[in-house]
Amino acid sequence: MSADMQCVDIQCEELSDARWAELLPLLPRCQAVRLDDCGLSEAQCEDVGSALQANSALTELSLRNNEVGDAGVRRVLQALQSSPCKIQKLSFQSCYLTVAGCGVLSGTLRSLPTLQELHLSDNPMGDAGLQLLCEGLLDPQCRLEKLQLEYCSLSSAGCEPLASVLRAKPDFKELTVSNNDIDETGVRALCQGLKDSPCQLETLKLEKCGVTSDNCRDLCSILASKASLQELALGNNKLGDVGITELCPGLLHPSSRLRTLWIWECGLTAKSCVDLCRVLRAKDSLKELSLAGNELGDEGAQLLCESLLEPGCQLESLWVKSCSLTAACCSHFSSVLAKNKFLLELQISENRLGDAGVQELCRGLGQPGSVLRSLCLYDIYWSLEMENRLQALEEEKPSLRIIS
Repeated sequence: MSADMQCVDIQCEELSDARWAELLPLLPRCQAVRLDDCGLSEAQCEDVGSALQANSALTELSLRNNEVGDAGVRRVLQALQSSPCKIQKLSFQSCYLTVAGCGVLSGTLRSLPTLQELHLSDNPMGDAGLQLLCEGLLDPQCRLEKLQLEYCSLSSAGCEPLASVLRAKPDFKELTVSNNDIDETGVRALCQGLKDSPCQLETLKLEKCGVTSDNCRDLCSILASKASLQELALGNNKLGDVGITELCPGLLHPSSRLRTLWIWECGLTAKSCVDLCRVLRAKDSLKELSLAGNELGDEGAQLLCESLLEPGCQLESLWVKSCSLTAACCSHFSSVLAKNKFLLELQISENRLGDAGVQELCRGLGQPGSVLRSLCLYDIYWSLEMENRLQALEEEKPSLRIIS
Protein backbone atom coordinates (compact mmCIF):
# COMPACT_ATOMS: atom_id res chain seq x y z
CA MET A 1 0.00 0.00 0.00
CA SER A 2 1.19 3.47 -0.81
CA ALA A 3 -0.51 6.51 0.66
CA ASP A 4 0.68 10.05 0.14
CA MET A 5 -0.68 13.33 -1.19
CA GLN A 6 -0.64 11.84 -4.70
CA CYS A 7 -2.06 8.32 -4.33
CA VAL A 8 -3.84 5.79 -2.15
CA ASP A 9 -3.12 2.38 -3.68
CA ILE A 10 -4.41 -0.69 -1.82
CA GLN A 11 -4.81 -4.18 -3.26
CA CYS A 12 -6.02 -7.46 -1.74
CA GLU A 13 -6.47 -6.14 1.79
CA GLU A 14 -9.54 -6.64 3.95
CA LEU A 15 -10.11 -3.26 5.59
CA SER A 16 -10.94 -3.28 9.29
CA ASP A 17 -12.97 -0.43 10.79
CA ALA A 18 -9.80 1.03 12.27
CA ARG A 19 -7.93 0.79 8.97
CA TRP A 20 -10.86 2.35 7.11
CA ALA A 21 -10.98 5.24 9.59
CA GLU A 22 -7.26 5.78 8.99
CA LEU A 23 -7.66 5.87 5.20
CA LEU A 24 -10.73 8.05 4.77
CA PRO A 25 -9.04 11.38 5.67
CA LEU A 26 -6.51 10.75 2.89
CA LEU A 27 -9.03 10.38 0.08
CA PRO A 28 -9.98 14.08 -0.33
CA ARG A 29 -6.34 14.95 -1.10
CA CYS A 30 -5.26 12.28 -3.61
CA GLN A 31 -4.91 12.44 -7.38
CA ALA A 32 -5.37 8.66 -7.62
CA VAL A 33 -7.47 6.40 -5.40
CA ARG A 34 -7.16 2.64 -5.99
CA LEU A 35 -9.04 0.36 -3.60
CA ASP A 36 -8.83 -2.93 -5.51
CA ASP A 37 -10.03 -6.25 -4.10
CA CYS A 38 -10.63 -4.84 -0.63
CA GLY A 39 -14.05 -6.30 0.11
CA LEU A 40 -15.70 -2.88 0.03
CA SER A 41 -19.32 -2.66 1.13
CA GLU A 42 -22.11 -0.41 -0.12
CA ALA A 43 -21.72 1.69 3.05
CA GLN A 44 -18.02 2.12 2.37
CA CYS A 45 -18.87 3.26 -1.17
CA GLU A 46 -20.94 6.00 0.41
CA ASP A 47 -17.92 6.96 2.53
CA VAL A 48 -15.75 7.05 -0.60
CA GLY A 49 -18.32 9.24 -2.35
CA SER A 50 -18.48 11.69 0.55
CA ALA A 51 -14.69 11.94 0.64
CA LEU A 52 -14.41 12.49 -3.12
CA GLN A 53 -16.94 15.30 -3.17
CA ALA A 54 -14.29 17.47 -1.54
CA ASN A 55 -11.46 16.31 -3.84
CA SER A 56 -10.59 18.70 -6.66
CA ALA A 57 -7.33 16.90 -7.51
CA LEU A 58 -8.73 13.44 -8.32
CA THR A 59 -7.93 12.11 -11.82
CA GLU A 60 -8.14 8.33 -11.24
CA LEU A 61 -10.52 6.11 -9.27
CA SER A 62 -10.37 2.30 -9.27
CA LEU A 63 -12.66 0.00 -7.26
CA ARG A 64 -11.76 -3.20 -9.14
CA ASN A 65 -12.76 -6.59 -7.75
CA ASN A 66 -15.19 -5.33 -5.12
CA GLU A 67 -18.72 -6.78 -5.38
CA VAL A 68 -20.38 -3.50 -4.46
CA GLY A 69 -23.12 -3.99 -7.06
CA ASP A 70 -25.31 -1.37 -8.69
CA ALA A 71 -26.11 0.35 -5.39
CA GLY A 72 -22.47 0.86 -4.44
CA VAL A 73 -21.53 2.07 -7.92
CA ARG A 74 -24.50 4.46 -7.88
CA ARG A 75 -23.30 6.08 -4.64
CA VAL A 76 -19.83 6.70 -6.08
CA LEU A 77 -21.18 8.05 -9.38
CA GLN A 78 -23.53 10.46 -7.64
CA ALA A 79 -20.55 11.86 -5.74
CA LEU A 80 -18.48 12.23 -8.89
CA GLN A 81 -21.26 14.22 -10.55
CA SER A 82 -21.08 16.87 -7.83
CA SER A 83 -17.31 16.69 -7.30
CA PRO A 84 -15.02 19.49 -8.53
CA CYS A 85 -12.52 16.87 -9.73
CA LYS A 86 -11.55 16.28 -13.34
CA ILE A 87 -11.65 12.50 -13.42
CA GLN A 88 -9.78 10.92 -16.34
CA LYS A 89 -9.66 7.20 -15.49
CA LEU A 90 -12.47 5.20 -13.87
CA SER A 91 -12.55 1.46 -13.15
CA PHE A 92 -15.52 -0.58 -11.96
CA GLN A 93 -14.06 -3.84 -13.23
CA SER A 94 -15.59 -6.89 -11.53
CA CYS A 95 -17.97 -4.85 -9.33
CA TYR A 96 -21.11 -6.85 -10.27
CA LEU A 97 -22.50 -4.02 -12.35
CA THR A 98 -25.75 -5.02 -14.11
CA VAL A 99 -28.12 -3.33 -16.53
CA ALA A 100 -29.51 -1.14 -13.72
CA GLY A 101 -26.06 0.21 -12.87
CA CYS A 102 -25.36 0.86 -16.54
CA GLY A 103 -28.40 3.13 -16.65
CA VAL A 104 -26.95 5.25 -13.84
CA LEU A 105 -23.50 5.21 -15.41
CA SER A 106 -24.93 6.31 -18.75
CA GLY A 107 -26.47 9.41 -17.19
CA THR A 108 -23.26 10.18 -15.32
CA LEU A 109 -21.09 10.13 -18.44
CA ARG A 110 -22.73 13.34 -19.61
CA SER A 111 -21.39 15.03 -16.47
CA LEU A 112 -17.80 13.79 -16.82
CA PRO A 113 -16.36 15.51 -19.91
CA THR A 114 -12.76 14.90 -18.76
CA LEU A 115 -13.18 11.09 -18.54
CA GLN A 116 -10.81 9.33 -20.95
CA GLU A 117 -10.68 5.70 -19.74
CA LEU A 118 -13.54 3.49 -18.54
CA HIS A 119 -12.84 -0.07 -17.38
CA LEU A 120 -15.97 -2.22 -17.04
CA SER A 121 -14.69 -5.75 -17.71
CA ASP A 122 -16.01 -8.75 -15.74
CA ASN A 123 -19.50 -7.34 -15.16
CA PRO A 124 -22.75 -9.11 -16.19
CA MET A 125 -24.22 -6.07 -17.96
CA GLY A 126 -25.28 -7.94 -21.11
CA ASP A 127 -26.47 -6.33 -24.33
CA ALA A 128 -29.18 -4.34 -22.53
CA GLY A 129 -26.62 -2.77 -20.23
CA LEU A 130 -24.33 -1.97 -23.13
CA GLN A 131 -27.23 -0.34 -24.99
CA LEU A 132 -27.80 2.02 -22.03
CA LEU A 133 -24.09 2.68 -21.71
CA CYS A 134 -23.82 3.59 -25.40
CA GLU A 135 -26.59 6.17 -25.02
CA GLY A 136 -24.37 8.00 -22.53
CA LEU A 137 -21.25 7.53 -24.64
CA LEU A 138 -23.01 9.17 -27.59
CA ASP A 139 -23.56 12.39 -25.66
CA PRO A 140 -21.46 15.22 -27.17
CA GLN A 141 -20.06 16.02 -23.72
CA CYS A 142 -18.55 12.53 -23.43
CA ARG A 143 -15.02 12.35 -24.87
CA LEU A 144 -14.03 8.83 -23.87
CA GLU A 145 -10.89 7.43 -25.50
CA LYS A 146 -10.53 3.93 -24.01
CA LEU A 147 -13.24 1.38 -23.19
CA GLN A 148 -12.73 -2.11 -21.75
CA LEU A 149 -15.65 -4.56 -21.90
CA GLU A 150 -14.06 -7.98 -21.46
CA TYR A 151 -16.25 -10.76 -20.01
CA CYS A 152 -19.46 -8.67 -20.05
CA SER A 153 -21.89 -11.32 -21.39
CA LEU A 154 -22.21 -9.52 -24.72
CA SER A 155 -23.51 -10.97 -27.98
CA SER A 156 -23.64 -9.70 -31.55
CA ALA A 157 -26.77 -7.70 -30.64
CA GLY A 158 -24.70 -5.34 -28.50
CA CYS A 159 -22.29 -4.52 -31.31
CA GLU A 160 -24.54 -2.25 -33.39
CA PRO A 161 -24.94 0.34 -30.57
CA LEU A 162 -21.21 0.12 -29.94
CA ALA A 163 -20.49 0.62 -33.64
CA SER A 164 -22.63 3.78 -33.52
CA VAL A 165 -20.42 5.07 -30.70
CA LEU A 166 -17.29 4.36 -32.75
CA ARG A 167 -18.71 6.31 -35.70
CA ALA A 168 -19.51 9.30 -33.51
CA LYS A 169 -16.31 9.57 -31.46
CA PRO A 170 -13.24 10.99 -33.18
CA ASP A 171 -11.22 10.78 -29.95
CA PHE A 172 -11.61 7.00 -29.55
CA LYS A 173 -8.29 5.13 -29.26
CA GLU A 174 -8.78 1.76 -27.56
CA LEU A 175 -11.51 -0.90 -27.55
CA THR A 176 -11.40 -4.23 -25.70
CA VAL A 177 -14.31 -6.65 -26.12
CA SER A 178 -12.39 -9.92 -25.67
CA ASN A 179 -14.10 -12.97 -24.16
CA ASN A 180 -17.61 -12.10 -25.33
CA ASP A 181 -19.58 -14.27 -27.77
CA ILE A 182 -20.12 -11.55 -30.36
CA ASP A 183 -19.30 -13.95 -33.23
CA GLU A 184 -18.84 -13.13 -36.90
CA THR A 185 -21.84 -10.80 -37.16
CA GLY A 186 -20.79 -8.71 -34.18
CA VAL A 187 -17.18 -8.43 -35.30
CA ARG A 188 -18.32 -7.32 -38.75
CA ALA A 189 -20.55 -4.63 -37.21
CA LEU A 190 -17.66 -3.28 -35.13
CA CYS A 191 -15.33 -3.28 -38.14
CA GLN A 192 -17.89 -1.38 -40.19
CA GLY A 193 -18.25 1.16 -37.40
CA LEU A 194 -14.50 1.61 -37.31
CA LYS A 195 -14.26 1.98 -41.09
CA ASP A 196 -16.89 4.72 -40.95
CA SER A 197 -15.24 6.45 -37.99
CA PRO A 198 -12.74 9.32 -38.09
CA CYS A 199 -11.15 7.99 -34.88
CA GLN A 200 -7.43 7.29 -34.69
CA LEU A 201 -7.76 3.82 -33.14
CA GLU A 202 -4.56 2.51 -31.51
CA THR A 203 -5.65 -0.76 -29.83
CA LEU A 204 -8.28 -3.35 -30.78
CA LYS A 205 -8.68 -6.51 -28.68
CA LEU A 206 -11.01 -9.23 -29.93
CA GLU A 207 -9.63 -12.37 -28.27
CA LYS A 208 -12.02 -15.31 -27.90
CA CYS A 209 -14.87 -13.43 -29.58
CA GLY A 210 -15.78 -15.85 -32.34
CA VAL A 211 -13.74 -14.04 -35.00
CA THR A 212 -13.72 -16.09 -38.22
CA SER A 213 -11.56 -16.27 -41.33
CA ASP A 214 -14.21 -14.20 -43.14
CA ASN A 215 -13.84 -11.49 -40.47
CA CYS A 216 -10.15 -11.29 -41.35
CA ARG A 217 -11.18 -9.60 -44.58
CA ASP A 218 -12.98 -6.95 -42.51
CA LEU A 219 -9.95 -6.56 -40.25
CA CYS A 220 -7.71 -6.27 -43.29
CA SER A 221 -9.63 -3.12 -44.25
CA ILE A 222 -9.15 -1.71 -40.74
CA LEU A 223 -5.40 -2.32 -40.91
CA ALA A 224 -5.22 -0.59 -44.28
CA SER A 225 -7.34 2.40 -43.27
CA LYS A 226 -6.17 3.01 -39.67
CA ALA A 227 -2.50 3.97 -39.77
CA SER A 228 -2.80 4.73 -36.06
CA LEU A 229 -3.49 1.08 -35.13
CA GLN A 230 -0.60 -0.28 -33.06
CA GLU A 231 -2.02 -3.35 -31.31
CA LEU A 232 -4.33 -6.06 -32.64
CA ALA A 233 -5.23 -9.00 -30.37
CA LEU A 234 -7.05 -11.90 -32.02
CA GLY A 235 -5.97 -14.85 -29.87
CA ASN A 236 -8.16 -17.91 -29.30
CA ASN A 237 -10.26 -17.45 -32.45
CA LYS A 238 -10.65 -19.94 -35.31
CA LEU A 239 -8.87 -17.91 -37.96
CA GLY A 240 -6.96 -20.76 -39.57
CA ASP A 241 -4.38 -20.36 -42.31
CA VAL A 242 -7.09 -18.94 -44.59
CA GLY A 243 -7.73 -16.13 -42.12
CA ILE A 244 -4.05 -15.17 -41.97
CA THR A 245 -3.92 -15.11 -45.76
CA GLU A 246 -6.85 -12.66 -45.71
CA LEU A 247 -5.30 -10.55 -42.94
CA CYS A 248 -1.78 -10.15 -44.31
CA PRO A 249 -2.55 -7.71 -47.17
CA GLY A 250 -3.72 -5.27 -44.51
CA LEU A 251 -0.58 -5.85 -42.46
CA LEU A 252 1.49 -5.25 -45.60
CA HIS A 253 -0.38 -2.09 -46.60
CA PRO A 254 2.02 0.88 -46.82
CA SER A 255 0.08 2.82 -44.18
CA SER A 256 -0.02 -0.02 -41.64
CA ARG A 257 2.35 0.52 -38.70
CA LEU A 258 1.15 -2.25 -36.40
CA ARG A 259 3.46 -2.87 -33.46
CA THR A 260 1.84 -5.83 -31.65
CA LEU A 261 0.00 -8.82 -33.15
CA TRP A 262 -1.44 -11.54 -30.91
CA ILE A 263 -2.69 -14.58 -32.84
CA TRP A 264 -2.20 -17.34 -30.28
CA GLU A 265 -4.34 -20.49 -30.49
CA CYS A 266 -5.83 -19.57 -33.84
CA GLY A 267 -5.51 -22.95 -35.58
CA LEU A 268 -2.45 -21.97 -37.61
CA THR A 269 0.14 -24.20 -39.28
CA ALA A 270 3.44 -23.67 -41.06
CA LYS A 271 1.43 -22.41 -44.03
CA SER A 272 0.56 -19.25 -42.08
CA CYS A 273 4.25 -18.66 -41.44
CA VAL A 274 4.80 -18.20 -45.16
CA ASP A 275 2.42 -15.22 -45.15
CA LEU A 276 3.61 -13.87 -41.81
CA CYS A 277 7.24 -14.01 -42.89
CA ARG A 278 6.46 -11.60 -45.72
CA VAL A 279 5.17 -9.21 -43.06
CA LEU A 280 8.23 -9.70 -40.83
CA ARG A 281 10.60 -8.93 -43.69
CA ALA A 282 8.67 -5.89 -44.89
CA LYS A 283 7.51 -4.22 -41.66
CA ASP A 284 10.16 -2.98 -39.24
CA SER A 285 7.31 -1.47 -37.19
CA LEU A 286 6.20 -4.93 -35.97
CA LYS A 287 7.81 -5.48 -32.56
CA GLU A 288 5.73 -8.16 -30.79
CA LEU A 289 4.29 -11.35 -32.26
CA SER A 290 2.54 -14.17 -30.37
CA LEU A 291 1.96 -17.43 -32.21
CA ALA A 292 1.66 -19.55 -29.06
CA GLY A 293 -0.54 -22.64 -29.17
CA ASN A 294 -0.46 -23.05 -32.95
CA GLU A 295 0.76 -26.21 -34.72
CA LEU A 296 3.64 -24.49 -36.52
CA GLY A 297 6.09 -27.36 -36.17
CA ASP A 298 9.78 -27.21 -37.04
CA GLU A 299 8.97 -26.19 -40.61
CA GLY A 300 7.15 -23.08 -39.42
CA ALA A 301 9.91 -22.29 -36.93
CA GLN A 302 12.55 -22.46 -39.66
CA LEU A 303 10.58 -20.05 -41.83
CA LEU A 304 10.25 -17.59 -38.94
CA CYS A 305 13.96 -17.80 -38.13
CA GLU A 306 14.94 -17.13 -41.74
CA SER A 307 12.86 -13.95 -41.67
CA LEU A 308 14.30 -12.91 -38.30
CA LEU A 309 17.73 -12.87 -39.95
CA GLU A 310 16.56 -10.50 -42.69
CA PRO A 311 17.62 -6.83 -42.28
CA GLY A 312 14.03 -5.56 -42.60
CA CYS A 313 12.86 -7.47 -39.52
CA GLN A 314 13.12 -5.65 -36.19
CA LEU A 315 10.91 -7.91 -34.04
CA GLU A 316 11.68 -7.60 -30.31
CA SER A 317 9.41 -10.27 -28.80
CA LEU A 318 8.41 -13.67 -30.21
CA TRP A 319 6.11 -16.17 -28.51
CA VAL A 320 6.20 -19.72 -29.92
CA LYS A 321 5.11 -21.47 -26.74
CA SER A 322 3.45 -24.88 -27.32
CA CYS A 323 3.94 -24.85 -31.10
CA SER A 324 4.96 -28.51 -31.59
CA LEU A 325 8.65 -27.64 -31.91
CA THR A 326 11.50 -30.12 -31.43
CA ALA A 327 15.28 -29.97 -31.17
CA ALA A 328 15.43 -30.04 -34.97
CA CYS A 329 14.52 -26.35 -35.24
CA CYS A 330 16.86 -25.11 -32.49
CA SER A 331 19.89 -24.67 -34.73
CA HIS A 332 17.85 -22.05 -36.61
CA PHE A 333 16.92 -20.29 -33.35
CA SER A 334 20.58 -20.48 -32.35
CA SER A 335 21.57 -18.51 -35.44
CA VAL A 336 18.89 -15.92 -34.66
CA LEU A 337 20.09 -15.56 -31.07
CA ALA A 338 23.68 -15.14 -32.22
CA LYS A 339 23.08 -12.66 -35.04
CA ASN A 340 19.78 -10.82 -34.58
CA LYS A 341 20.32 -7.37 -32.98
CA PHE A 342 16.66 -6.65 -32.10
CA LEU A 343 15.09 -9.77 -30.54
CA LEU A 344 14.97 -9.26 -26.78
CA GLU A 345 12.42 -11.88 -25.70
CA LEU A 346 11.87 -15.47 -26.82
CA GLN A 347 9.05 -17.50 -25.23
CA ILE A 348 9.58 -21.09 -26.37
CA SER A 349 8.09 -23.02 -23.43
CA GLU A 350 6.12 -26.28 -23.66
CA ASN A 351 7.99 -27.64 -26.67
CA ARG A 352 9.89 -30.95 -26.83
CA LEU A 353 13.37 -29.49 -27.19
CA GLY A 354 15.28 -31.71 -24.75
CA ASP A 355 18.97 -31.39 -23.98
CA ALA A 356 19.95 -31.23 -27.64
CA GLY A 357 17.63 -28.34 -28.37
CA VAL A 358 18.50 -26.35 -25.26
CA GLN A 359 22.20 -26.87 -25.99
CA GLU A 360 21.71 -25.30 -29.42
CA LEU A 361 19.96 -22.31 -27.84
CA CYS A 362 22.84 -21.92 -25.38
CA ARG A 363 25.31 -21.98 -28.23
CA GLY A 364 23.62 -19.00 -29.85
CA LEU A 365 23.20 -17.14 -26.56
CA GLY A 366 26.87 -17.62 -25.80
CA GLN A 367 27.96 -15.67 -28.87
CA PRO A 368 29.28 -12.13 -28.31
CA GLY A 369 26.61 -10.61 -30.55
CA SER A 370 23.63 -12.06 -28.68
CA VAL A 371 21.31 -9.36 -27.28
CA LEU A 372 18.43 -11.49 -25.91
CA ARG A 373 17.31 -10.48 -22.42
CA SER A 374 14.56 -13.00 -21.65
CA LEU A 375 14.34 -16.69 -22.57
CA CYS A 376 11.31 -18.59 -21.27
CA LEU A 377 11.69 -22.39 -21.03
CA TYR A 378 8.79 -23.59 -18.86
CA ASP A 379 7.93 -27.31 -19.04
CA ILE A 380 11.00 -28.27 -21.03
CA TYR A 381 12.93 -31.15 -19.49
CA TRP A 382 16.73 -31.35 -19.45
CA SER A 383 19.56 -32.97 -17.55
CA LEU A 384 21.45 -31.68 -14.51
CA GLU A 385 24.39 -30.99 -16.80
CA MET A 386 22.24 -28.74 -18.96
CA GLU A 387 20.85 -27.04 -15.85
CA ASN A 388 24.40 -26.15 -14.84
CA ARG A 389 25.09 -24.83 -18.34
CA LEU A 390 22.06 -22.53 -18.17
CA GLN A 391 23.10 -21.22 -14.76
CA ALA A 392 26.62 -20.56 -16.01
CA LEU A 393 25.23 -18.72 -19.02
CA GLU A 394 23.21 -16.40 -16.78
CA GLU A 395 26.35 -15.67 -14.75
CA GLU A 396 28.29 -14.90 -17.92
CA LYS A 397 25.51 -12.60 -19.19
CA PRO A 398 24.03 -10.49 -16.36
CA SER A 399 21.52 -8.89 -18.77
CA LEU A 400 20.03 -12.30 -19.66
CA ARG A 401 17.18 -13.85 -17.63
CA ILE A 402 16.32 -17.50 -18.23
CA ILE A 403 12.86 -18.37 -16.87
CA SER A 404 12.15 -22.07 -16.29
